[in-house]
Amino acid sequence: MFDHFKITVQSGKGGDGAIAFRHEKSIARGGPYGGNGGRGGSVYIQSSKDVESLASFNFRQHFFATDGENGKTKLCNGKDGKDVFVIVPVGTIVTDELGHLVADLDKDGERVLVAKGGRGGRGNACFKSSTRRTPNIAENGAPGVKKILSLELRLLADVGLVGFPNAGKSSLISAMTNAKSLVASYKFSTLEPVLGVCFCNGKTDRFVIADIPGLIEGASQGKGMGYDFLRHILRCRIIAHCIDPTDKEHGSIEESLLAINKEIDDYSQEFEHKKHVIVFTKMDLVEDRTEIDSFIQKHKKEYPIFETSCLDPVSLDKLSTALLQIVREEEASESKRRFLNDEKEVVYSAKDFDNGQIPDYQIIQDAEGRYVIQGERVIRTKRLINLSTDEGLDRLIEYLDRIGINERLRELDAQPGATVLLDDFEFEYQP
Repeated sequence: MFDHFKITVQSGKGGDGAIAFRHEKSIARGGPYGGNGGRGGSVYIQSSKDVESLASFNFRQHFFATDGENGKTKLCNGKDGKDVFVIVPVGTIVTDELGHLVADLDKDGERVLVAKGGRGGRGNACFKSSTRRTPNIAENGAPGVKKILSLELRLLADVGLVGFPNAGKSSLISAMTNAKSLVASYKFSTLEPVLGVCFCNGKTDRFVIADIPGLIEGASQGKGMGYDFLRHILRCRIIAHCIDPTDKEHGSIEESLLAINKEIDDYSQEFEHKKHVIVFTKMDLVEDRTEIDSFIQKHKKEYPIFETSCLDPVSLDKLSTALLQIVREEEASESKRRFLNDEKEVVYSAKDFDNGQIPDYQIIQDAEGRYVIQGERVIRTKRLINLSTDEGLDRLIEYLDRIGINERLRELDAQPGATVLLDDFEFEYQP
């Protein structure tokens, strides 16, 4: 199953502003005439119920938006770059390179901006003022953003069937829904999760069941199907432990339950907060109920426990009705928790974008004796200034002086004529 991929996204660069002047015979002192650059295209990730898996990303992992067009003369602005929409299945989780959550797309049509296009630069017409009638200055477009993101698909199901191989999960989902899960007498007949819809009350109510591939010891460390299936039950509201009471390969019923719980708890602490139920399968093959009755007596207050057989429609109807009720209770509980969490709204200012810190600059001296100015904000500002004109150079020097670069160089005992390097721009220090 194609359920985990890494992709590269890059937004477009903003177009550069134009430096132009109006030169027409009948119009004296035409003034600045340069238009603004267009905005670079952005990259969005959007969920769609029409997409079932991440299989398409097996052939394409790079998504680049187009750059904005440069500004033109006659006050003509450049065209914006085209946005790119990456379509993923509902249930996709997006994380960045550090593993931080970017988006959890669990509803159809949800959209998240993952790489914003660069702002278009202003043309020289924007810099006209009462004291600067013919500005020979413009801005460069802001660069785009490049990111490597991880896409992970987690199935959206109300009930997840977990258990050892041949525990009867495939037979159970096939009997309760129209899902065509492979049923066979050998282990690991299910190689990828299978979804089925269970209808109740004359098909007026329904819930979704997921048949998860068989669990083995060490799955939480990646053995067997390992992570390939454990990630999918993270989204299930209810974990249904399917136990075959006739299976003696994995020890007693108690030992089977403990082994299953250990693997899912070792994988994620989230399972501690989910609703768990016990489903005994293949009850038509049971001859001695002693161990089952003892288990029920011990755990009846801890878990809802059900006895089923695919040959007994009454037991399946009883299980379906009970699971539907538990699903509705869990949905109501989730809505209540979501409402309480939404009240704690956190508002971030624009200064919080750089990992919660205002980006600052520092000046270091390299091996060649040059003073190198470092800092995300100062480099970003420099790249926005068009340095092809004298006014552009003056604007950069004015900005550096305003943020205290000259004062800092004096503190470092920089001598007149010393070389100062900012990004790819080199100049001499003159106090």
